Amino acid sequence: MPTSTWFRLNVAKRARVLEVAMKEFGEHGYSTGSLNTIAREAGIAKGSLFQYFNDKLEFFAFVCDEASRRIREEMERRMARIDFDQQFDEWLFDVMCDWSEYMETHPLERGVTAATMFELDNAVRSVVRDTANQHYLQVIHPTLELWLERGEIRADADLEVLATTILALLPFLALAPYYDGLDPIHGLRGRTPAQQRPVIRQLIAGYRPMFAPEK
Repeated sequence: MPTSTWFRLNVAKRARVLEVAMKEFGEHGYSTGSLNTIAREAGIAKGSLFQYFNDKLEFFAFVCDEASRRIREEMERRMARIDFDQQFDEWLFDVMCDWSEYMETHPLERGVTAATMFELDNAVRSVVRDTANQHYLQVIHPTLELWLERGEIRADADLEVLATTILALLPFLALAPYYDGLDPIHGLRGRTPAQQRPVIRQLIAGYRPMFAPEK
């Protein structure tokens, strides 16, 4: 958690430090992300960062949590606008398309997502991924239970397996179009959100036997 000094900063300065940190960590990760660069670009002394946070890991964890919170809150807003009067797989397709569009237009959040996924230090990755995963699951689990109650997911479907599948698919769709070597099957690298749509539909169709109600 940040220190009380962080919360006493004016809102604009906090926002500037966070934006610069998201950019630096998103481009270079935790290990090579430079606190000197963050301090310089934010217009503060490097020592000030240690008045706001106890150490670099706490700072990185806070940045990752803030990025995950932004992503979750925006996706919750977008999901609230999607038509619920359709089949689950069509609704999921709409959500995934919104997700791919969000990731294209929010490079800072996308970069931090990559930093949490690609971090080599197991202890660091565990800290930040545990937090990010909780943001995902706060949305995924209640939504799946709602669709189960509506009969759009069959009663014997394993919701834990389905949640795991979605939890793995979201970072894949977020990052594969922007980073080399993540998708040797579908060729998502460099595709726009519109060009990703056929792949998203193909993936959901492949998962459909996991949840489709019996006719």
